Amino acid sequence: MESKEQTCKERIRANLRNTLDSGFIPALGMHRVGKVRDVHFPAGQHKDKLIMVASDRISCFDRVLSRRVPFKGAILNMFNEWAMLQTDDIVPNAMLKSPDPNVIIQRKMNNIGFECVVRGYVWGSLAGDYEKGIREKCGNSLPEGLLRYQKLGEPLFTPTTKAEKGHDEDISIEQMREKMKDLADKIRDISIALFRRAEGLAASRGLLFLDTKYEFGLDNDSRMFLIDESNTPDSSRYCSMEEYDSKWPKIEEEMKSGKYKNVSELMKARPELKIKEESKQFVRDVLIERGYKEGQPIPDLTDEDIVETSLRYIDTYEKVTGKTFDFVESELLPKQRILNNLIKGGYLKYSGCIVPIGASEKADGAHWQKILEALNSEGLPFTNVVYMSAHKQTQAVLDYVRKMDEDSIQPLIYLTFAGRSNGLGPVVAGNTKYPVITCPIFSDIAAYNIDIHSSLRMPGKLPLATIVDPGNAVLMARRILEMGKVE
Repeated sequence: MESKEQTCKERIRANLRNTLDSGFIPALGMHRVGKVRDVHFPAGQHKDKLIMVASDRISCFDRVLSRRVPFKGAILNMFNEWAMLQTDDIVPNAMLKSPDPNVIIQRKMNNIGFECVVRGYVWGSLAGDYEKGIREKCGNSLPEGLLRYQKLGEPLFTPTTKAEKGHDEDISIEQMREKMKDLADKIRDISIALFRRAEGLAASRGLLFLDTKYEFGLDNDSRMFLIDESNTPDSSRYCSMEEYDSKWPKIEEEMKSGKYKNVSELMKARPELKIKEESKQFVRDVLIERGYKEGQPIPDLTDEDIVETSLRYIDTYEKVTGKTFDFVESELLPKQRILNNLIKGGYLKYSGCIVPIGASEKADGAHWQKILEALNSEGLPFTNVVYMSAHKQTQAVLDYVRKMDEDSIQPLIYLTFAGRSNGLGPVVAGNTKYPVITCPIFSDIAAYNIDIHSSLRMPGKLPLATIVDPGNAVLMARRILEMGKVE
């Protein structure tokens, strides 16, 4: 009879290629891509919300790795949803609902611009800095004689700036006060209260809550909310009490011998004493063991590494929440499932989206207004128009189409428009997997006595629909979109 772990590993292995590489949904409007989540800022009736799609990407050392981890995005979202419900008596949170395992809808807030890190143990970067002789962290003085893995007397608040790219930078509570005035102390106190709540919940499940980070936002009335994620294995560290209680006394005893400069030196001699975390530290350790050093290319993870990583995320979710992970829904094709659920929830009208591209804003802007009017009249989803010449900016056109094709989880319809010699439609049609409609500018045909052959005469195997009237071009796009509409 197979063990639960063996069964779980088999389910993961069967889904190694069934992962969500991107969570980009063009029809949802403005978009910001993070290391793991794709955050959308919709307009219209949902303009007061954020729609966050958790992909199966995994990052280490501030870089996204080449492999994806099955079920990771769903686990993070379910973990986050559960964790935020445990703390809304301490601070309200921005979470509204989760229409899909990989999607969370939150209220749109003004991010305070800091990551609020709370540490309960000498662990992670704090331990590394301490072993280098650093005795100050974010304005907090640390006593002599601490060891890696040691529990701190009180939780330590060590905030950082929030960098969109690169490394966050440590700041002190005094520096936060300069920027946030009276809010800084409130943010610190709430962060520590959240940490203590999570610590108690983890302890009830036989786990230690080691450290974490929180983010906060303010609404238009300056009320504070917990945003983004809370206590997930991507933002926090856990370990089992049993693991800690069995190894920590031995580490203390070995360090009293005076044979080792620090615990890291002890770990080299006695690797069996390393305390295993319930976090993505496992992945960092694997990469370091494979020879990774800062600034070097990151090694690829093997299939077995990915299976073990997914298993650990699932195991941590089940241990902390007491819930059982549901494989069934998460094994469905994630892209189509997400789009279907967003349509059912009223966040999308169609599974697809129209991508308009014009050749020249100056020359073709008036024609775009006619297309825009038709798009709005039909109520169709479309991205912001971009302008680039197929003749003068060929590589830019190719790069844009390739990125949209690769990143979008929605099927696309490209709608191009250009005057005089229309090379834009053919270039796009020859370099995308999606349908292309070109709407050449009829006024140019009359003004320059040009025929329409540049849009009609295509080489073999280059499908391009040419429709001169903007309203008819948009109507054709609508008919294509409706073929994939969920009733």
